[in-house]
Amino acid sequence: VARAAFGGFSDEAEAETPRGAIYANTILWDAATGAYVGFDPHEPTASDGGKPRVIERLKREHRYATVVMIGDGATDAQAKPPADAFIGYGGVVQRDAVLAAADWFVTDFQDLLDVLEHDDDDDDVGAH
Repeated sequence: VARAAFGGFSDEAEAETPRGAIYANTILWDAATGAYVGFDPHEPTASDGGKPRVIERLKREHRYATVVMIGDGATDAQAKPPADAFIGYGGVVQRDAVLAAADWFVTDFQDLLDVLEHDDDDDDVGAH
């Protein structure tokens, strides 16, 4: 299973994902006060339509047959297509647009993890 993290913020993604596989917005902080300033507008996911472009690139460069996008916002939902499926997440805030666009909608991330862990236990990966 290959993975890439994007859409959130790079500080969050770095904990579990190899650095070269992170496509995320970099948070910018004021050096003097430590206050949030914004995010780096040069990141590929920072612009409207950026997430679909990253998924197209991943599919092209790595020849991924299937890409599933998981997200909680409208720009995450924009990623299908080219993502083959979109799992909406509403554990913090439930957005109607995300719910409407989602192939599957979860409010507890553990529900998703349980399915993935169960699938790892199966001999036939396509069983679900």
